[in-house]
Amino acid sequence: MLASASPRRRELLAGIGAAPDVIAPPDIDEAVRPGETPRALALRLAEDKLATVHHRDSYVLASDTVVSIGRRILPRAEDRDTAEACLRQLGGRNHRIHTGVAVCAPDGRRASRVAETRIAFKRLSEPEITAYLDSGEWKGKAGGYGIQGRAGAYVIKLIGSYTAVMGLPVYEARQMLVGLGYVF
Repeated sequence: MLASASPRRRELLAGIGAAPDVIAPPDIDEAVRPGETPRALALRLAEDKLATVHHRDSYVLASDTVVSIGRRILPRAEDRDTAEACLRQLGGRNHRIHTGVAVCAPDGRRASRVAETRIAFKRLSEPEITAYLDSGEWKGKAGGYGIQGRAGAYVIKLIGSYTAVMGLPVYEARQMLVGLGYVF
C-alpha cells in the first residue's frame, strides 16, 4: 500500500518490483512547526502520513519531499507566482532535497529514514524561467520544479539520490522493506 497520491512514487516503487496494490493518499497538516528543520519536517511528514493510513496484512510506505536553501524551506508550488519565487531563489544556488520515507510491516514494525540530496542549479535566465513556468511542470512540486522534466537541464551537480529528488529514494525504501521482511 502506498500512502501517497503521487504517480511518480507509484512508478518508482513499481520499478523496483514493489508495485502498490492500494493507493491511499493521506490528508495531514503539512505546516512547518516553529524551529523545525527541513530534515525533521521531511521525516515527520512521512511518519504522519504513515500513521493516518490503516493497514491490515500489507506493507505500507509513505514519503514526503522538502526542498531547502540552508534552513529556509521552499513551499510546494500550487500557483505560478509561488513557482516563480522558488525558481528565482534556486537559480545560481545550491539547495538540498530531504525526502523522508516511512514503512510499516503487516506486524506493526516500522522503519523510517531521510535521504538528503545536494543540488547545484545554474543561474536561470528570464526566458528559461518563463519557459519553465509556461510548461506547467512545477504544479504541485516541492520547491517549484521536477528534476525528471525540463528542470533537469538546470542541474549542474547532484550529490545523493536522484530518485529521492523525484519523490522516493528507492535504495532506502527497498532496504527498509527488506529489513522488515518484504520479499522482492
